Amino acid sequence: MDLRVMGLDPTIMDTLHELLDFPEEFDKSSHHAPSRAYVRDAKAMSATPADVKEYPESYVLVIDMPGLKLDQIKVQVEDNMLVVSGERMREREKDQGVKYMRMERRLGKYLKKFMLPEDSNPEKISAVYQDGVLMMTMQKKPKPEPKKPKTVEVQVA
Repeated sequence: MDLRVMGLDPTIMDTLHELLDFPEEFDKSSHHAPSRAYVRDAKAMSATPADVKEYPESYVLVIDMPGLKLDQIKVQVEDNMLVVSGERMREREKDQGVKYMRMERRLGKYLKKFMLPEDSNPEKISAVYQDGVLMMTMQKKPKPEPKKPKTVEVQVA
């Protein structure tokens, strides 16, 4: 449902959601509903678009992460999965008289998970962050050499 129909600005709802973000302990009482962390991660994964390209020798993953500083980005390999995360928080205004007229820039968590292809080499992953774009290159394992037939010398009995 579009919140503007009800007279509510979606950015106000996002702000309220951020302010009312309870710790995960509150979710443990409900055994049937997904935890807030799970919902937050699922939302972040769907809101973080990525491009994946395959080259003969490598895979290249490109993720837009505007507004993040290098120390806010984490790239990890966990159990055959590449996990990319970061978080952009709202800047606290120093001047108390500031009032937002419009808030459209994305805030919150960036998250993307990729299953590593079988031919990828998790030991050879590099990442470069420039102009709000994270580019990761994952080298492929070299293809195995075809086995040459072994010649067995036949002896005379």
